[in-house]
Amino acid sequence: MGLPTRGELARLRALYLDNMERILCNSIYPDPSLQFLSEDGSDDAESLRREGRDWPMVAHTMIGARRMAQLRTCVERVLADGVPGDLIETGVWRGGATIMMRAVLAAYGISDRLVWVADSFRGLPRPNPEKYPLDRGLNFVDYVELSVPLEDVKANFRKYDLLDDRVKFVEGWFSETLADIAATQFAVIRLDGDLYESTMDALTALYPRLAPGGFAVIDDYGAVAACRSATHDYRETHAITEPIEKIDWTGVYWRKR
Repeated sequence: MGLPTRGELARLRALYLDNMERILCNSIYPDPSLQFLSEDGSDDAESLRREGRDWPMVAHTMIGARRMAQLRTCVERVLADGVPGDLIETGVWRGGATIMMRAVLAAYGISDRLVWVADSFRGLPRPNPEKYPLDRGLNFVDYVELSVPLEDVKANFRKYDLLDDRVKFVEGWFSETLADIAATQFAVIRLDGDLYESTMDALTALYPRLAPGGFAVIDDYGAVAACRSATHDYRETHAITEPIEKIDWTGVYWRKR
């Protein structure tokens, strides 16, 4: 047999990444969490996973199939267009979205970009309503399910054979860590911090380093009003006018001119 054609390589790459999406979102096997109804009363398990409306018990991501597919598209697009820079997610939970980022780089044989995995790895910070009034009452710190240790996230990368020196872990609160990341540029920044404070900290530290043509993805825009307000406040302050595009019921993105 001869070497595979370009078309065959593209088919195999797509097959690998399609299966990575399904496995990371656990749309292959029923998740025990899907026994619960979503907010709109639907008990359609496929819809719940597609929209990321449940807190899965075993899946490695809770962002759902639509947001996962959009993230893959963003990474593939910056590779195709030659947009320079690394990839980062702030607020990674079990690591699924960053595992997908690394999988795309692996599928395309890319060895000159890093994936940055930024999280406290001990859950969300306690709200500071005196400084950030819109975070008042957002006590996500009380949800132990959101606290995933660093070693558990590393173990999840290892399960896919994707834990290598192209993956960099950034442990700590965003206000104390993101500005010091040793990356000159980013091609994709994916922010999943829920709070006004966490969203603003991430935008302030990372958006100035987002390369033209790069993507800014905000996970909690539709679900958390404080996150939405932080996004608009940052955009207004810095005269960002690129249109915000909707992914699903909560996720949005825009492409930097």
